Amino acid sequence: MDVVLLLARILFAVVFLASGMGHLTQTEAMAGYAGSKGVPMPKQATLVSGVVLIVGALFVVLGLWGDLGALMLFAFLVPTALVMHQFWKETDPMMKMTEMVQFNKDISLAGAALAFVWIFSAYPDLTLTDPLFGFDLV
Repeated sequence: MDVVLLLARILFAVVFLASGMGHLTQTEAMAGYAGSKGVPMPKQATLVSGVVLIVGALFVVLGLWGDLGALMLFAFLVPTALVMHQFWKETDPMMKMTEMVQFNKDISLAGAALAFVWIFSAYPDLTLTDPLFGFDLV
């Protein structure tokens, strides 16, 4: 079972590691997109979110304060879904569908991040460090 959880952590984190690297290596383009969606200080937000994505994903994969890493990803995903993927405002059917898919992806990943918070809290022996928050969930 430990191998399955490790594989799940790796697969979950891959998208965040790749996205975080994109935030840090393609900052201008991503900041332009964020700015077009109304994100304040888009360049700074892009850089900070890139670091949050990478650190959160590494914490989850490595099992170092995995609960904190999963909460960091959750804290990124929900606002991103609500600010960047406002499908309800789109009038073009294709754009509406695209934004809805992205919104649903982010919300689904946020749910998975919360599941990892529970896993790290309930089974601290499966990671390198004890949970940072120590929720009593079992």
